[in-house]
Amino acid sequence: MGGDVILTRTDHPSGTDRCAEALSKLDETFDAVINIQGDEPFIDPGQIDLLADALSDEKVDIATLVKIIRSHNELINENIPKVVVAANGDALYFSRQPIPFMKNFKTEHWLPQHNYYKHIGIYGYQVSILPTLTQLQQGVLEKIESLEQLRWLEHGFKIRTRITEFETMAVDTPEDLQRAQQYISP
Repeated sequence: MGGDVILTRTDHPSGTDRCAEALSKLDETFDAVINIQGDEPFIDPGQIDLLADALSDEKVDIATLVKIIRSHNELINENIPKVVVAANGDALYFSRQPIPFMKNFKTEHWLPQHNYYKHIGIYGYQVSILPTLTQLQQGVLEKIESLEQLRWLEHGFKIRTRITEFETMAVDTPEDLQRAQQYISP
């Protein structure tokens, strides 16, 4: 297919660490790195452009994509991380549980009341911040939720989000793999 491949160590705790190592092996200089998570094989090129645009703001060190959740099944699926987003577009928190919790409604009635967002497995980093991110110690929140981005929030870093309209299909379970195979089958 004409692409270049960089083999990285097998002991990296995250994709961010793998990106940092790959970047260190290149002889070129870059401003930013886009990390498409391995469980997101259907990322659209427009989503990469959207994330790159977020990184064009010099105040943004880390960026990621979110999408409005449209179904109750997505809302309650623990394999789909949810994101609470501030008015300025920065992520406030990521969780495998539906957040925020709507105290006075059953979960089946949450979606018409509030925009819930799911996280899309793609990150962008300014090259200057990447070495710092790889040196951060894993925090309590990351260990509890098993979500790498919580390490950055826990250490005080901001993550800018952009809303995508493209639907992706993450592959996290055997059922997801079956859906993906049906999607690409002629």
